[in-house]
Parts: sequence; C-alpha cells; structure tokens
Amino acid sequence: MSKLIINGGNRLSGEIPIGGAKNSTVALIPAAILADSPVKFDSVPDILDVHNLMLILKSMNVSSNFKEDVLSIDPTNIIESPLPSKAIKSLRASYYFMGALLGRFHQAIVSFPGGDNIGPRPIDQHIKAFKALGAEVSEHDGTVSIKAGEHGLHGAPVFLDMVSVGATINTILAAVKTPGTTTIGNAAREPEIIDLATFLNNMGANIRGAGTDVIRIEGVDTLESHSIHTIIPDRIEAGTYLALAAAAGSGIRITNVIPEHLESFVSKLIEMGVNLKVYEDSIYVAPSSHLKPIKIKVMPYPGFATDLQQPITPLLFKASGRSVIVDTIYPKRIKHIPELNKLGGKVKAEDTSEGIIVVDNSPKLVGAKVSAGEIRAGAALIIAGLMAQGTTEISNAENILRGYGNLIEKLTDVGADIKLEVEETV
Repeated sequence: MSKLIINGGNRLSGEIPIGGAKNSTVALIPAAILADSPVKFDSVPDILDVHNLMLILKSMNVSSNFKEDVLSIDPTNIIESPLPSKAIKSLRASYYFMGALLGRFHQAIVSFPGGDNIGPRPIDQHIKAFKALGAEVSEHDGTVSIKAGEHGLHGAPVFLDMVSVGATINTILAAVKTPGTTTIGNAAREPEIIDLATFLNNMGANIRGAGTDVIRIEGVDTLESHSIHTIIPDRIEAGTYLALAAAAGSGIRITNVIPEHLESFVSKLIEMGVNLKVYEDSIYVAPSSHLKPIKIKVMPYPGFATDLQQPITPLLFKASGRSVIVDTIYPKRIKHIPELNKLGGKVKAEDTSEGIIVVDNSPKLVGAKVSAGEIRAGAALIIAGLMAQGTTEISNAENILRGYGNLIEKLTDVGADIKLEVEETV
C-alpha cells in the first residue's frame, strides 16, 4: 500500500518530459514472445505494469532486463507454462498473452485478466476473432483456454462488432504467424496499434493498414529483430500533464510529444481558452484566465480519449460555468467523482447509463484524504490536489504508479510539493 502526500497551492513552472506510451508497452512486451530472436525496446516507461509483465515472462523462461529506459527480452528459450495468476490479475493488458501465446504455441491458458475496474469490458470480440482463426475457446472458473482446432489456425476475415483496441491488438498477435490472410474490419485506429505493427513489420511481419479501420495481415513463418524499437511517446501522460499545466501552472512546457496524437485534446483546451503554443515535438502552456465551459464527447481515436476525461475534470473546475462530459466508451468510469467532491469540487454523474458527467465552477478546492480507485482517477486527484489549498493525501497510489513513470521526480522538478509514502504490508 502506498499514498501520495501533496501540499497544494504552488504555481508550477518548467519542463515535463513524456515517457514511452504505456498502452504501447503493455502490448509490445507480450508481442516480444512471438520473436525468434532477442528483442530490445527503448523509451520504456518505469511503471508497475512493466514489472508485472516481466514476472509473467519469467514464468515462461523468458529472460528480461530493464535498465534506465531500455528493456531487453530473450524469448528464444521460451517454454509453455501456467502464467502467474497474481500478475495476470493485476493488469488487464495481460490478456495480450492470449493472442501472443496462440500465435506462438497455437494454444493459450490464461486467467481472466484484472486491471482497473471501470465498468464492463468484455472480451467477447477477442474470442470471436480467435474462433474465426480456427481456435476453440472455453472458459472455466475464471480461466480462458484457447487452442487450435483440428484443422489448425488459418487466416480469416474478422469483423469487430465494436471498435476495440484490445481485440484489434489480440487479433494481430494471433494472426501474424498464422498461415493465410487475415483481415480485421472495424479495427481500432490508435497510434499504439501503429506502433505495434511497426515493431512486428520490422521483424519481418506483413501487416498493412494499421491506423485505418481495415488491417490486413499475411502470416509469416519467422520474426527476427535486427534493431532496437523506440516506443512512441505516451499521449495520455502528455494530456494529463497538459491539463495540469493549464490548471496549476505558470508556464510549463511538455516535451517529447507527437502533437498529432493530441489534436482532439488540445482542441478542447483551445476551446476553453487555454493559452498554449504547439511546436514540432513539444507544447508550451502559458498561464490562462477566463476559461470557458465546454462539452466533451469521448469517442474512439481520433476522438477525445476516455483515458483523458478524468484528468481534464479538475481543469473544468476553473471554467466560468457548467461543462458536460459524455463518455460513450466507459459510461461507468466515475470513481474520481466522489473523491473530487471531498476536495470541494462540484462534479456529479448525471446519467451513468449514458456516461453523462456534469462539472460546475469550483473556485475553492481544499486538501482532504482521498483514494485513487484507478490510474486516471488518481491522475485527476493529483491535479486537484496541486490546485487545492492545504494537504491532500491520496491512498492506493500504486494504482497511479501503474501508468505514470517517474511521477514524483517530474512533478518535483516543476515545483510541486509531493512525496510518496510506502507502507510495508506483513
């Protein structure tokens, strides 16, 4: 158990560098077991999810080494082995081992993954894709068993009933070494999917259309790495710090970003009246006043990301009126709301079936004891705590550390009074 202690009210200034994308990293690490050679990644974020994935690799006799921001993985001596259920259940992205193991061994047995509880996130689209590729799937006592049918795995058309990043990635992982042509229709278009396809293609895969809603995969026999893969910058981390800079900054530059990945988010900041300037690989946020209320509709990429609806909420407290957020992807993603209210925020879930959240002007935030129910809810609490007068204590901080590398260092460097306290459990 860990907690963050924040003494708020300071105006922050300086630079915040963005690390590699969490949502790329958690797909790339399982993808590494498809390689027939050692692989290397750099710009790897130092987050708990990475260390949990390394534990899962170790259980399969896959060695890995993480130093500074470089992660080396050697899957050449991989063995089939039951995966550690504790690590599997600690993060949802562990379900990418379903596709990766199916692609490598033509079978996979994985405990039902855990991660943040942000409402229903079924894996029916993943299972539908595996079955289309010729796999048989069964589930018993929270364990999913996937194995090639009597005719083996084969390329096939897959049409996703709903846009799903997870199902798109898992289908790519299962299909990349499967004979024949696989076509994914209604595929997710996120930059992290392009990053995964780039990594695999550089090893000899034949994936076309990543970044569009139709992805075509010609199965190949082998994948071999010949160079280090640099992970793209984390657009969700960048958006979080952009919101922080607008809410509590007196001039902050967010560096190592790809502005094109943030267009939907930045456009909303501009609509509010945030004073910012976009450069080739950085965004500078100057002090802003007279912010206007806005309406946000969360949509699949390139729309406004669901992972950023919580971090932007504290900034909406500064708007001169009522803002409305509609989360069409995870309408029950509201764990931040009661906690922000403890700090003096005026925010409520108006309709959880439709994902409607109403945020009113909240001119005075005051420190309090709150709990981080999940990663992005915790990020919202950090921003609100930095805005608030007095001391804010955020428990369950390990949830935040799953997604934000070098958090204390980055915030301290811009003048935040924040520290992490870890309680040893017996």
